Amino acid sequence: MKIALLTTAFAAMLGGFFFFKQSERGAPAAVGLVMQQPLPKLTPLIPTPRASFRPTTRKGFWNVDVVGDFQLPSTKALIFSAAGRNLHVDYAWDKLFQRGFSAIDQTRMVAGKEVWTEGFPPRNWTSRLKPSQRSLTLYQNYFTQEAFGLGWARNSEQARETWYRRSDRDRQARRTVYQAGTELQGQCVNYNDCPNGGMKNTNGFVIFDIENDGTSAGNQQEHANLYVMLSKTVKENAMSYTQLGSITPVPHNSFGYSRASDYTTGAEWLWNKPAAHTSNSRQRGMPDEIVGKSFADYMDLAMPGTYYLYPELDYSIRHNADDARHWLAALLGEQEVNMALTTKRRMAWQWLFNTQNGDFPNSAKASNPAPPAIAEGMGVFYWFTGAYGALFWDDHNRLLPDQPSPTDPGQQGLGNDRNYACYEHYLHGLWRLFKHHGDLFNGRETYLNQNTECSFDGGRTWYNHNANQLKTRSLPFVRAIVNGDQILVSATMPYARPTEQTSVLVRYVQNGYRFYSQVNLKGDEIFLGRATMGR
Repeated sequence: MKIALLTTAFAAMLGGFFFFKQSERGAPAAVGLVMQQPLPKLTPLIPTPRASFRPTTRKGFWNVDVVGDFQLPSTKALIFSAAGRNLHVDYAWDKLFQRGFSAIDQTRMVAGKEVWTEGFPPRNWTSRLKPSQRSLTLYQNYFTQEAFGLGWARNSEQARETWYRRSDRDRQARRTVYQAGTELQGQCVNYNDCPNGGMKNTNGFVIFDIENDGTSAGNQQEHANLYVMLSKTVKENAMSYTQLGSITPVPHNSFGYSRASDYTTGAEWLWNKPAAHTSNSRQRGMPDEIVGKSFADYMDLAMPGTYYLYPELDYSIRHNADDARHWLAALLGEQEVNMALTTKRRMAWQWLFNTQNGDFPNSAKASNPAPPAIAEGMGVFYWFTGAYGALFWDDHNRLLPDQPSPTDPGQQGLGNDRNYACYEHYLHGLWRLFKHHGDLFNGRETYLNQNTECSFDGGRTWYNHNANQLKTRSLPFVRAIVNGDQILVSATMPYARPTEQTSVLVRYVQNGYRFYSQVNLKGDEIFLGRATMGR
């Protein structure tokens, strides 16, 4: 005890103190003397306004006008493949483009107005959507339908018996990966804008949602070959501006866990495994020209992201274990890991309800919406990772409000039985960020990510933690974007009680700037603030 007192007194004489960390056995372990220096003058962050709205309580409905008009910066993309466009499209067809979205999935387009679904459109008809506003998602059924009959899309073990390409004179010529990819060139007919002299896919985005990436070890080369063949064929039959992406494979998928080990992982094998001939691949039409190429070579977009299960939405449980599910650690950690594995543009899939998984409590049906702060936070924090875009998805399409409950006893909690106020909170997050700070996303911004420097002890010590470290230490999350002398900061204390108060210091001392500020949080609010930095 006397030694400890003397040590503390000595530190005080020097104007500092000892910093201790908890050892694995629970005893404090001194790691060194940290000098207490007076903090520079704090610069207040100007809080971003919040919209005032009453979240809907109606089933099967969400209000697209909880916020006013704003547009996504041209450097970003947000695809609408969610539910309820039918609620407003008849009186405001372009409303989504005034609410932060930049493209619409083909399944959410209006037939006869934006896409022609049967036969050839009239000569003078053209889609009211620009190519950049169009997105096409290809699910398993596109490949498995009778025309192509590619059972491989549902069962990867069929890779070794799937044909790459057959002779055009072969009666089975359509039942190949090549033909399935080539016939997508006919998409231009749906918009009546085929280029002179031929056909090309004129969607701004083409996204694979095949989800057959798992396979046995002995089948991996055959499987990788088919993915390379498919992506190459689709790419060659699309316009140069068409961006290609896939929900799987991705460089890495943490599946919502954000473990420490994710940060030391390599890329998943199917993402970049080079094509190579097998014992009978030539006989099945595999061309020599794809040898050495990988799926990643033909992808414009990497699409790492995670759908939440119910535990991430549950405020009553702890979320700070290394393998705990945590909404914000998952959202940020997935991007932090993948940005180290690829330079491709990143575009996550986002869904505001729990995905279906019977292994987790309350997750058997997609019946639980993201709580307000989580929904709003997804619309804010995700863009602080430097990601290019997101695909906003739902397993439902058209909504019919105020239906009797349940509309289908076997499907209670789905579709029209859901409360969609979470959509309104998500829009609110987008509006707060891009309506007020869209000018910062001009291509010259710097995303600090896990290099955002914070102090949790009043400025004595400073850390730049990744998402896993913030999660396991139960610390507030802070992320920042810098553009010239402007700094934009987002912060929250995930899962905090409504009355809980949290303070954190943030600084940026680079490139001649010396910026220090304090963020005070109440509960789990999503703080967003901006300041002009001094030198």
